[in-house]
Amino acid sequence: MNQKLAEPPERPAQPARAVRNFSVLLSPTPRGARLARLLATEQLRTWGLPLDPASLIVAELATNAATHGRVPGRSFRLLLYVVGGTLRIEVTDTRGDQLPRPRPTTLDSETGRGMTLVAALANRWGVTQGPSPRKTVWAELELVAPAHPAPEPDAPCPGPACAPYEPPTGEKAPRQAPPLPPAGQTHSRE
Repeated sequence: MNQKLAEPPERPAQPARAVRNFSVLLSPTPRGARLARLLATEQLRTWGLPLDPASLIVAELATNAATHGRVPGRSFRLLLYVVGGTLRIEVTDTRGDQLPRPRPTTLDSETGRGMTLVAALANRWGVTQGPSPRKTVWAELELVAPAHPAPEPDAPCPGPACAPYEPPTGEKAPRQAPPLPPAGQTHSRE
């Protein structure tokens, strides 16, 4: 009785999770901050990733770099990269002496809500100092796979993903921001 032992079936090769990145130097001006948001939005669209809240976070961090991290003649850097299911947004400027932090505001305040917004939208955020005189403010977003894949352009489009827009009928409850984290370098919504 010669019986061959059954060999376990081969596992299909797992697709390698590509690391995607995008980096650009921009002038520390309002125009440079706007360009950071526009370039990030286009890069996220190219990668097929959701634009919000990432574009809002980029806008806030770039505006802070252009406003509070500005040193004449020195650029700030925007870096986006995706590893696995996480999008990391980094903005590096040359003012390591001024660290961002959420701060209390009043109802009539016209400024000061940027880092509070970043803390509310990002899963994690923080500041990394160095090399001197630089600092990098970063935020991470966990990427969620879309429930329905986006249709191909000019393809027939049956189903709810391509239905015409209908405004919501019910009142939506207001969304509260999470409480501010304790003072420190790294913050998390987990």
